[in-house]
Amino acid sequence: MKQEHRVLLALAFAASLPAATLPQRIEQLLSQSPAAVSAFWGIRIVDLPSGRTVYERNAGHFFVPASNAKLFTTALALTRLGPGFTFETRVTADQAPDAAGRIAGSLRLVGGGDPNLSARAIPYAPGPITGNPLAPLEELADQVAARGVKQIDGDIVGDDTWYVWQPYAVGWSVDDPVSDDGAPVSALTIGDNTFTMTVRPGIHAGDPAELTLNPPVEYYRIENRVRTVAADGDRRIRVERVPGSLDLHIWGTIPVGNKGEDELLGIDDPALFAAKAFRQILETRGIIVAGPAVAHHLYPDQFASLTEGPAPPSGPAVELARHTSAPLLEDLRVTDKVSQNLHAEMALRAVARARRNLGSFEAGREEMRAFLGEIGIEGGAYNLVDGSGLSRLDLVTPSAIVKLLAHMYRSPERQNWISLLPVGGLDGTLASRFAGLPAAARIHAKTGSLSHVSALSGYAERPGGRWVAFSIMVNNYNGPAGEIRAVMDGICALIME
Repeated sequence: MKQEHRVLLALAFAASLPAATLPQRIEQLLSQSPAAVSAFWGIRIVDLPSGRTVYERNAGHFFVPASNAKLFTTALALTRLGPGFTFETRVTADQAPDAAGRIAGSLRLVGGGDPNLSARAIPYAPGPITGNPLAPLEELADQVAARGVKQIDGDIVGDDTWYVWQPYAVGWSVDDPVSDDGAPVSALTIGDNTFTMTVRPGIHAGDPAELTLNPPVEYYRIENRVRTVAADGDRRIRVERVPGSLDLHIWGTIPVGNKGEDELLGIDDPALFAAKAFRQILETRGIIVAGPAVAHHLYPDQFASLTEGPAPPSGPAVELARHTSAPLLEDLRVTDKVSQNLHAEMALRAVARARRNLGSFEAGREEMRAFLGEIGIEGGAYNLVDGSGLSRLDLVTPSAIVKLLAHMYRSPERQNWISLLPVGGLDGTLASRFAGLPAAARIHAKTGSLSHVSALSGYAERPGGRWVAFSIMVNNYNGPAGEIRAVMDGICALIME
């Protein structure tokens, strides 16, 4: 059964339940789904004006939150940094170009943690990302050329030392970095640290498939074993990369005349990729570069403590180009609306760098502990080992999530905060949810999804203008994910009545 049919059935059942209290109707709804009955549910619903708990079930138990963890990260960033915070990406050199336009040393592309050096539309707009993912680098290269630079005797250095080099979090799966889900974390991020490899068939059966890269930067060593087969054959494509290796293997079959397939893949060293792309762009402007593209990282073993420390060196003083990001609020909106894992991880490190002079995960975690302690969420109510929720080691209670939601609702940032969340039936990860629910647009909530894990937490504006905060978390289900989500949507429908 398609998900929209499950949703309609759940909503119809919710509407048909006999007159009863909201808790009774929720219990009845949960009992109607075999997948729901055998799963572990955690729910808390609180009326915000009064603070009264409307319904709860296992609200003090731990659940893997999946991307509901982003609620904590984005609330921290919005509170600690403010909506107008910006990031700077710079191009620097040891010295200014001489009269002939020659730079004797290397050129540095210095990342400042901007997550949107890409083709993404800012402010957030629903729909696919189109355009040139290297446009921000093109802009920086134009500035360098305008300074009269003609030749660089040294290397092009991708410098991401603004954050400590900790590309992956504890508890991520070994294959997460292959795709965009687990793209490595870097202070120098281009195009979400991903590239698209388009696979299309050859002209005749037996021909190798044709591969196109966007952006067109040669980074991985690609072994293409995809073969074109007859038009009535199967399209089966597999991609594999050993972690730490630049060897990318792709194999399978694709039929003659097939429209092809796009593979969105992670880049294992974003600073090196950015340096290679920038070197290529400079050369298209007639600038001669003698040295190779290289990366410069700040490693964890360079610090006695990763919770705070002196600011890392900012690099050479001569600035040749600069790019300033859009305000932080715009990126936090992207992060929550589309559930962007990399951007959540970068937001956590941005807080750490601004507040503790060290852009490490550990410093971000300490700042998170301080923030949550200030709003009354004790350390025993959560275990967050990343900023995105991709780790299966993350644990949190529905009560802790609702307490966070209640705090942000009462904070001076209420309007900005609620604007970050997907809107039912309209945008982000809720664009296709709540089919048939007239009041869907009055639901503002963050989704979460991993294998056997689903979550939905946020706000619902009930008739009469009363707002409730809710957290619905489901672990250990073994039925169709669409059936679980349909029951969750049915609970929201009951809340809205």
